[in-house]
Amino acid sequence: MQAITNFLMVVAQNINTYLSNYILIFLLVGIGLFYTIRTKFVQVRCFGEGMKRVFGNISLRGGKSSGGLSSFQALATAIAAQVGTGNIVGACGAILVGGPGAIFWMWLIAFFGMATIYAEATLAQETKVVGEDGSVQGGPVYYIRQAFKGKFGKFLAGFFAVATILALGFMGSMVESNSIASAINTAIPAIPLWAVGIVLAVICAIIFIGGIQRIASVAEKIVPIMAIIYLVIGFIFLGFNITKVPQSFALIFKYAFDADAIIGGGVGAIIVAMTQGAKRGLFSNEAGMGSTPHAHAQAKVEKPHDQGVAAMIGLFIDTFVVLTITALVVITAFYTEGGALSTNALWAANNKSGALTNTNLMQSAFGTLFGSTAGNILVAICLMFFAFTTIISWNFFGKVNAEYLFGKKATVVYSVIAVAFIFIGTVFPNALVWELTDMFNNLMVIPNAIALAALSGIVVKCVKVGTDAKKAKKEAKKQDSAE
Repeated sequence: MQAITNFLMVVAQNINTYLSNYILIFLLVGIGLFYTIRTKFVQVRCFGEGMKRVFGNISLRGGKSSGGLSSFQALATAIAAQVGTGNIVGACGAILVGGPGAIFWMWLIAFFGMATIYAEATLAQETKVVGEDGSVQGGPVYYIRQAFKGKFGKFLAGFFAVATILALGFMGSMVESNSIASAINTAIPAIPLWAVGIVLAVICAIIFIGGIQRIASVAEKIVPIMAIIYLVIGFIFLGFNITKVPQSFALIFKYAFDADAIIGGGVGAIIVAMTQGAKRGLFSNEAGMGSTPHAHAQAKVEKPHDQGVAAMIGLFIDTFVVLTITALVVITAFYTEGGALSTNALWAANNKSGALTNTNLMQSAFGTLFGSTAGNILVAICLMFFAFTTIISWNFFGKVNAEYLFGKKATVVYSVIAVAFIFIGTVFPNALVWELTDMFNNLMVIPNAIALAALSGIVVKCVKVGTDAKKAKKEAKKQDSAE
């Protein structure tokens, strides 16, 4: 068994090194920059509209529907997928390996990613298929086939579908369940990993049986509450350390371009910070990966543009709010002056000892204020809800692609295998689980990004329709007030 895991680790690491260093960062930033220019900074121009659409229609009881979801339910399902271990464990891993500067690159990728995710959501709306029973099927496989007809489009869609099933339905669920089990075991050592795995697998299986309506119902209730609780705890911590917060922000910008000062390695240190930001940024906000369009396709909206602007706000919440709180707490606790990782020597010593890891870094940070036991329990609770909602959303995304490839009957087999992977993830080595997930996440990006580049004309039209409609409403209001 050890020989197999070692072999898989080496293969995954080699593939990830090549993809992250030479392909992923250029694709993510490139497609984001491309859409930012093509849409004339839609993430800036339509930000206010997106905020109104999301927070003006927020609800914890969207109700059942004969087909599709409300815009908020679809967004909650998408955010449930985005806000997971990537915001806690992923961000901590990026900081530990790439230094605080990795957060800057995660922010940069997220800013351009807001234009990318707008494109993904609008294309998912434009190309979705509605069945006779009102059921909705949509996602990248459908807009990939529209972008490229014939065998090439069929191949790209099939490649994406297989990568998605493996990345989200199987490997991704392992990461989330692994993080839940590790956090609970750290907080309460008497609870074994396998016991967490069994309970988690049973609960997920019950929700999977209910389909997208049950998933959306769970997501729309848990997502807002879990985000608020986590943010409140984070703000309390930062409030007690308010004098260090400005320094924490400064370190993010400083080490983005001078990573050698904290992690060593000369010029190559900047590459490490950038690649960590790219990898963990992708895992956190998922823009360009092609996961969240499966949820946004389900929304019942007047125009594709409406869901596009809502999708942008989902990414903003994920990275610029939730992930930033994680980063500031960790950097304030360990990287500011006098912190346990504040110098190159201390950083190197920690890497050698392994006392602080991506799975316990946030717990240890909260522990500096609330005490070790309370810090462990607080993060375990937050991480449990974050990761749990991600699992159920990702399962749905994988199911859409399983049905696309093998038909509706295959979804039962898919769900059984997915539940097994959830259990396996709780007892599997953490490092291997992350490497395998990174590998398949990276592979998802390639066909999705190619299709996004080919369909930019449709996205630009969606922006124009949306902004023209907004202008028309303003003019109508002016005329009414004048009369």
